[in-house]
Amino acid sequence: MTKKAVIPADFVSPKADSKQESMHCIVIITCPSQKDAGRIKDLLLENRLVACVNIIKGVRSFFWWKGTIDSASEVMLLAKTTRAKFKKIAACVTKVHPYDVPEIITIPIMDGNKPYLNWIDDSLKSL
Repeated sequence: MTKKAVIPADFVSPKADSKQESMHCIVIITCPSQKDAGRIKDLLLENRLVACVNIIKGVRSFFWWKGTIDSASEVMLLAKTTRAKFKKIAACVTKVHPYDVPEIITIPIMDGNKPYLNWIDDSLKSL
């Protein structure tokens, strides 16, 4: 007999047919070096634009650039925040990022552990 999975009460999931937009998101930023990633991480955290940043080394990217397929070794940042902070994040990152066209994209968090999402909100409040 198969045991039925139970979704915890603290888990938030908008209805599939809902037009509700997620207010929380993950911002993905790629950088050419660990040093650049660290500088951007510090800038975002110190300005309370993000609650958390994961830095992933060893990312290999393949892309079109100036008419040819190119590749690069990169470092990826995954920053947890709210959509309301995205414009400020993009502006801050663009000012210090060494790329001509930096990757700064957002993915909505559609489901999540309610205490974790609350922690994101609390972390972004000014002291």
